[in-house]
Amino acid sequence: MPDTAQLTFRALADPTRRDILKLLCQQEMTIADVSDRFDMTRAAVKKHLTVLSDGGLITVTPRGRERINRINPAGFAPVLSWFEFFDSFWDDRLDALKSAIEKDKP
Repeated sequence: MPDTAQLTFRALADPTRRDILKLLCQQEMTIADVSDRFDMTRAAVKKHLTVLSDGGLITVTPRGRERINRINPAGFAPVLSWFEFFDSFWDDRLDALKSAIEKDKP
């Protein structure tokens, strides 16, 4: 089984899923609500929502016969952690560049 970060990045890799996330940032939606915004079948939308749920980026809550999809901000933690690693990498490189430039100043 892939780790959480791998599932999260897999979910984010597809532009349609990123568009779905943008919609869910605005409001919670059913599969039908999401399907109405895309030119694809409900089955295809459900597959995208399943990948997003497996990646921890959305939560799905049954409400009667419907399944309510909403954004899960905590699910983005693996992405933020990954970027933070590279952020510190660039901070170190830029600090070294700054030191080198300042050292060469007369």
